[in-house]
Amino acid sequence: MNTPSELLIGQSDEKRIVQLGRMSNRHGLIAGATGTGKTVTLQVLAEGFSRLGIPVFAADIKGDLSGLAAAGQKTPKLEQRLQQLKLTQHAFQACPVVLWDVYGETGHPVRTTLSEMGPLLLGSLLELNENQVGLLYAAFKIADDEGMLLLDLKDLQALLRWMEENAATLRSKYGNISGASIGAIARNMLILEQQGGDHFFGEPALSLSDIMQVDFSGNGVISLLDATRLVQQSPRIYTAFLLWILAELFEQLPEQGDADRPKLVFFFDEAHLLFNNAPKTLLDKIEQVVRLIRSKGVGIYFISQSPTDIPDAVLGQLGLKIQHALRAFTPKDRKTIKTVAENFRGNAAFDTETVLTELAIGEALVSVLDDKGTPTAVERTLIAPPQSRIGPVDAAERKIRRERSPFAGKYETMVDRESAYEILEKRTQQTSQTTQEPETEKPRNPVARSGRAVQSVSEILMKSASRAIGSQIGRQLVRGILGSLLGGRRR
Repeated sequence: MNTPSELLIGQSDEKRIVQLGRMSNRHGLIAGATGTGKTVTLQVLAEGFSRLGIPVFAADIKGDLSGLAAAGQKTPKLEQRLQQLKLTQHAFQACPVVLWDVYGETGHPVRTTLSEMGPLLLGSLLELNENQVGLLYAAFKIADDEGMLLLDLKDLQALLRWMEENAATLRSKYGNISGASIGAIARNMLILEQQGGDHFFGEPALSLSDIMQVDFSGNGVISLLDATRLVQQSPRIYTAFLLWILAELFEQLPEQGDADRPKLVFFFDEAHLLFNNAPKTLLDKIEQVVRLIRSKGVGIYFISQSPTDIPDAVLGQLGLKIQHALRAFTPKDRKTIKTVAENFRGNAAFDTETVLTELAIGEALVSVLDDKGTPTAVERTLIAPPQSRIGPVDAAERKIRRERSPFAGKYETMVDRESAYEILEKRTQQTSQTTQEPETEKPRNPVARSGRAVQSVSEILMKSASRAIGSQIGRQLVRGILGSLLGGRRR
């Protein structure tokens, strides 16, 4: 079977508008006001990439994208669109889909660990100030130095308590350890736990290979994260999780060079959540990931109401631009429309700024990259209808899809192996036993602190390292572009 080299986006008055497979790692944008057709356009692209044999990861914000898992049905409206586009070979069919859900209710549970997320993303997730983020970096450094894994929230809570108790001993190596900052971090962690952090952090953590699958027919598997509840209750978990995936992909995948198609296409819906109120340090790292990850064979596609939601440094790197209608109700709206029009390569056949306010539902201005990587003139385009169902699958269909998934049972049961919490609990017990020994018996490591004998930092380090090696989790702890853990990962 010959795999196609391009996917159909739609039809202009002059020609078919297609996205070349080999230009699909150059990223893209789908933008437009609410109700103009962005979700269906995303669906068309996702199934098109799947037919090209490219795995897809997408967040399902409204639940509608789950229709990718079922074949579409002909309706009078779809029939009219097919006739307009002269699509005589349109076949309604489902795509291979795997369903994921942070809460484990509508799909396989999806998790990561604190060690893998790293302090930069975690600091943004917890909405910490600069001093608190600095303390968080110190906590991760202490955990790394002492061979302790930070897997879930209770691990970090236990480590912070231990740091506060041993602040005087740790200060010379790790700087000031402020009780006020530790308290602020702990309070924000309690809020995060109530928002779903207890579901999100833990093991087994998501294996990236599981979202980069191709089925037996050569179609890319579409991994759908049900984000309907997540975005409403904890948008920061949503953005931090997607950024973690991008960082892990960047760090783990080898350089691909020029290829006929990407290894993965990644859709980032509600992109404004990513950039709003993000600290400059994080924004700089995001820009760096977007700029460099295409050489690893990953295409990133942002979805938002307006291109102005995307920083200019990121917007300038996006090859495919699909702009649905914008509304001009205020002076600010008109200024936005003018800015958006200037970002397209003009077409002599129409005025881009005017057309932006005239586009009908399911119609868009589209610019793609040609085979030389040059942006084409913008075209007024009727978006092709999807082959899969428009609208969500029901609960019974989700259940069947989940039961038939190749990952059924792999992630459903959370595992709690020895990590910082368990190690520090054992130390507390050992210290308690030491203080209860008769005074005539000489303690092994007497250290004067509030009348108690505690272990020295060096002894703690040696014991923790021994435990790590003995439990087969010893590894080189190296942190990557967003502070996530590299070098060996899970074993």
